[in-house]
Amino acid sequence: MLKTTASRDTWLFWTLALLVLGAGLGLRDPWPADEPRFALVAKHMVESGDWLFPHRGVELYSDKPPTFMWLQATAYTLLRDWRVAFLLPALLASLGTLWCVVDLGRRLWTRRIGLYAGYALLFTLHFTYQAKKAQIDPVLVFWVTLANYGLLRHLLRGPDWRMWALGWFAAGIGTITKGVGGLALLVLLPAAVGAWRGWAPLRAPRWDGRLLLGPLAFVVAVSLWLVPMVAAALHHPDPAYRAYLDDILFHQTVGRYSRSWDHHQPPWYHLSVMASLWLPTVLALPWALPAWRRRLQRRDARYLLPLAWWALVVLFFSIPQGKRDVYILPALPMVCLALAPLLPGLLRKRWPRRLALGFALALASAAGLAGLAMLLGNPGFEARLLGDRGFASAAPLAWLLVAMGAGGLASLLWFGARRPVAVLLSTLTCVWVLYGLVAYPLLNDSSSSRGLMVAVEHRLPRDAELGLVAWKEQTLLMAQRPARTFGFVMPWGEQLRRGLAWQAQAPTRRWLLVQERALSQCIDPTRAVLAGRSNRRAWWLVPAAAVVPGCTPAGAALDGGSDVN
Repeated sequence: MLKTTASRDTWLFWTLALLVLGAGLGLRDPWPADEPRFALVAKHMVESGDWLFPHRGVELYSDKPPTFMWLQATAYTLLRDWRVAFLLPALLASLGTLWCVVDLGRRLWTRRIGLYAGYALLFTLHFTYQAKKAQIDPVLVFWVTLANYGLLRHLLRGPDWRMWALGWFAAGIGTITKGVGGLALLVLLPAAVGAWRGWAPLRAPRWDGRLLLGPLAFVVAVSLWLVPMVAAALHHPDPAYRAYLDDILFHQTVGRYSRSWDHHQPPWYHLSVMASLWLPTVLALPWALPAWRRRLQRRDARYLLPLAWWALVVLFFSIPQGKRDVYILPALPMVCLALAPLLPGLLRKRWPRRLALGFALALASAAGLAGLAMLLGNPGFEARLLGDRGFASAAPLAWLLVAMGAGGLASLLWFGARRPVAVLLSTLTCVWVLYGLVAYPLLNDSSSSRGLMVAVEHRLPRDAELGLVAWKEQTLLMAQRPARTFGFVMPWGEQLRRGLAWQAQAPTRRWLLVQERALSQCIDPTRAVLAGRSNRRAWWLVPAAAVVPGCTPAGAALDGGSDVN
């Protein structure tokens, strides 16, 4: 009977994980800000065959290593469906992260504790929201968690030299996924201190040649991308490839950390992130903190290593001025792991149960009341939604919010107030499933620019050529025919100048799609055509007849450079 119950609980968890994280797969296209960029790079890899150097349009893209785009391109090569392929790496990585946490909890404590850790992670808002997005961060979280998994198995249940090598190798892959992947190795600092001070079950460090397997595995992992990329860039005749090498190795890693140029936030920013985005798991902290203190006083290294590593990660990302909420996301799995052994006792207490129920009801009420306000009233945000997103009516979105609220109410009626945790998990499941199955197709045309580019396609003659000026990644990605670009980071005035020169070479069949803010005195607005709105931007189709003869756009280069990239 025990074995049957444990098996049933395990199957229930993984069924919920697939349902919550996978709902909506294949129902939408990439959405800004980052998803279209990565999908566009992956699409170029497949079409050009150049997987070593990412491209955004005609320009090299050096902001991130190509590992994540490789995964997307590989998924498309296997499945031949971009709507599935662009989201699949993040989905599989998130499931892999859950497996690491569940299995590590089982090995360090019990099977039940492993599932508690998994549930805490799965239903933390920050984790679930990022897991359903096609960004690098869910994949980075997996590699960092896998590194922690291998290192903690070696340190706390070892020696296990295969796990030691796995931890270092995963940290190396994390590093070529996003530069901070090597932060997983910071766990060795509290491990060394704990071993020196006799924390069980850590062992005092002794020299063993097998220790070198770890650094060797890290070097091998990093070299999988770094060695061929550096060799190819240094021997390429185009100086743009050397500039790519310098930018990605120095400017985008060391430079971004030491001289942050965007997302400036105060030093306490990540504390506010954890207090908000890590709900509802963070609600357990008032009871967890004293419990952790007692276990640390007993010198239990199973708590020391994940908690100290969490603190080091937060400290590391609090130093630079530039901060984003996703920076500390890799610490969340270890927080859930350290919290899991406390949850069975905490969830029997009165106030934690009340907080769980209160959070579920607050979430359901907020969604339901917002939907009713949109249906029955005329709030300002509804008008902005219609104007910015190009919706014909806000009613479908309003009914979606009402359905989310009704799901919370139904959960309360089904499970009752005496089972607050079940009400909470059921409410969150309803919200995320409805978000994937209903919100994805509802918001897709306006969020992905698919609707805009379909409208452009209908307006253009069949033999027309299309050029993009002041374009966004989603406009090129969703273009229904081959589109010409004139640089991306290029100033808009120069893009327009080059676009007009390209159009002048075949004025009867070449059109430009121009973002409204990039229109200049060189375009006669009475002869241009409003193509539509997408992502709070208006876009205009410009035929050659709308161009003022002999005009040079403001901000264009006057050095006689080439007209077309």
